[in-house]
Amino acid sequence: MTESSAFFITEMVSRMNCAGKKLDLSTPQVMGILNVTPDSFSDGGRWSATDAAIAQAELMVEQGAAIIDIGGESTRPGAPAVTEADELARVIPVIEALAPRLAVPISIDTSKPAVMRAAVAAGAGMVNDVMALQANGALAAAAELAVPVCLMHMQGSPRTMQADPQYDDVVAEVGEFLNARVGAAIEAGVVADNILLDPGFGFGKTLAHNYALLSGLERLRGDFPLLVGMSRKSMLGNLLGKPVDQRLHAGLAAATIAVMKGAAIVRTHDVAETVDALKVCAAAKPQNN
Repeated sequence: MTESSAFFITEMVSRMNCAGKKLDLSTPQVMGILNVTPDSFSDGGRWSATDAAIAQAELMVEQGAAIIDIGGESTRPGAPAVTEADELARVIPVIEALAPRLAVPISIDTSKPAVMRAAVAAGAGMVNDVMALQANGALAAAAELAVPVCLMHMQGSPRTMQADPQYDDVVAEVGEFLNARVGAAIEAGVVADNILLDPGFGFGKTLAHNYALLSGLERLRGDFPLLVGMSRKSMLGNLLGKPVDQRLHAGLAAATIAVMKGAAIVRTHDVAETVDALKVCAAAKPQNN
């Protein structure tokens, strides 16, 4: 993915309108993870009750999160599929409760067009789609909703993605995929200024693929903000031989590297610590950039 790509047609947007709530990307920002699922790899079940989810979201905003990402279907490797009805039942009450309480935008982490529509109607202001709008009807829904949308790379599906991922050049192939999805989104009517890109750390990548992608992240920089998510993932645990609850320091190192290589948003479970790390990154940014 290069600046000469046909779809890099505007300068990178620094401020996004998320259904009336602003997301300022002039400096790196933190997206707080709120999984309202029973089986997410790190915090499954902790925030599935609406009251607990509200308290956690409010805490993350107090800690400095610029946006809250709510998901009702686990996308960990091997996770079972969730029905549309179950996903709606998990996320909509939480979004409805949080939307009037939070000054920051809410993102809906889903690949289902019906969930996208219901979530935005309930108060969400961004769609975060690990399938990059490949589900039937997702492109049309994103264009219709006219809120920012994050397109993520994944080789395979959550059920199969870690079986045997293969790449000749992981950075180039991720870039080619994302570029193609940008083209499809724009052709469907999604406004270019509403597009973010996620290289999909841990989604159909080996340990070596993940670190090659992190090392070459600047090759994916273009006119679209980059969102990265490495918080507590196996790419950290497998490198260090540490369980999920002992990966904070490694996650902060990965987030720092990503931001210094051009990431605009870091998606994390550990908001307060990541906010501090990103403030240091912002302070060290060359003033002529």
